[in-house]
Amino acid sequence: MRKIIFITGGQRSGKSSFAQRLAEKYSADPLYLATARHWDEDFEERIRRHQADRGKMWTTIEEEKLLSRHDLSGRTVLMDCVTLWLTNIFHDNKYNRDISLEEAKAEWERFINQDFNLIAVSNEIGMGLHAPGETARHFTDLQGWMNQHIAKTA
Repeated sequence: MRKIIFITGGQRSGKSSFAQRLAEKYSADPLYLATARHWDEDFEERIRRHQADRGKMWTTIEEEKLLSRHDLSGRTVLMDCVTLWLTNIFHDNKYNRDISLEEAKAEWERFINQDFNLIAVSNEIGMGLHAPGETARHFTDLQGWMNQHIAKTA
């Protein structure tokens, strides 16, 4: 049954709503795997907006980093999103790109070792202006490399 669909694009491009419609097409009771960390009031508002967009058919699990600790076998899962998940890992590793990439790849491999349909949403952040700061450039690298890794499994 395992199937992985990878959806990527720019911020506010409609990725999440497209992925949500797709998950609802696959399942009458999809599961939303929310990776957002509650950073501040802006993020709280974004989370509320996403929650309001989902109907009662959805089950939600909030998980900032350890995706693999949830048994999602037999489910259709919408993971939204890879970028926020990576942000949490990157932040907790004190912005170390290499350690974060190693951790993310290992966790991804543990996570997808389940029998489920997964729709993973990610941002494409490397198509805009070149980031002026070193930390931002490192995160852009991390996101690009992780997107490549996930795409290979999709």
